[in-house]
Amino acid sequence: MAMTSRYHRALGPHGFHRVHYTEWGDPANPKVLVCVHGLTRTGRDFDFLAAALEQDYRVICPDIVGRGQSDWLNDKADYSYPLYVNDMAMLMARLDAERIDWVGTSMGGLIGIFLASYPNNPIGKLLINDVGPRIPAAGLRRVAKYVGQVVAYDSLERMENVMRAVGSPFGQLSDEQWRHMTRHSARQLEDGRYAMDYDPGIAENFKNLDLKDIDLWPLWDRISCPTLVLRGAYSDVLDHADAVAMTERGPKAQLIELPGMGHAPALMSDDQIAIVRDWLLAD
Repeated sequence: MAMTSRYHRALGPHGFHRVHYTEWGDPANPKVLVCVHGLTRTGRDFDFLAAALEQDYRVICPDIVGRGQSDWLNDKADYSYPLYVNDMAMLMARLDAERIDWVGTSMGGLIGIFLASYPNNPIGKLLINDVGPRIPAAGLRRVAKYVGQVVAYDSLERMENVMRAVGSPFGQLSDEQWRHMTRHSARQLEDGRYAMDYDPGIAENFKNLDLKDIDLWPLWDRISCPTLVLRGAYSDVLDHADAVAMTERGPKAQLIELPGMGHAPALMSDDQIAIVRDWLLAD
């Protein structure tokens, strides 16, 4: 089945904004999977996973506001988790599904944790990719150094070369996957050069953030749905000890650590897709 591109309107503190998402599979399928990307990424990161699951699920891959084809906000201070969670709650209501399974990478995983912690939420299964209830200050400092900086590239080829270098923690990707990731990470500037396809204003709240550990364990302890945690073996965002604690508290998640990668596994390779698919489809 072909991928379709759609939008829904969400309401923020200063008006409505459009949230873009791609949809895969049969729109009448009652089994719905929502896949949400990391901080500076887009929903197109999940194209390979969605294509592998579209026979089993109606797969929805949004661009969180300020990224990809979603709107950029006028008031940059509105880029925050309360808004992202609200936008995704509105999207889930639009999907009109009794149950929704969730795959979230980094920021997308945190949004999933927030949603799954609320009473009467529709999350059936929760897969968290390389993030947890404690965000180490070291990881926050690394992110704060690059997010919001506009780096211009003369060509997509040059941009791909840089992405391959800085994206080595994503794991082994094929040439096709690197090209795909680059193409759907790029926006063309007025001078013809290319930059990452997100609003630099998403960094606004980082400027005022006290860069110390963030503790979301009370939310984790309220989650009760079946949960799988994936962790890159040398991740600086999800500490090994925290990942183990996630198997002992709250939903008592299953943990799989992926060797040879850090933050965050791309979920594009056949072996990683198989892990996700097998867990989601298991009874």
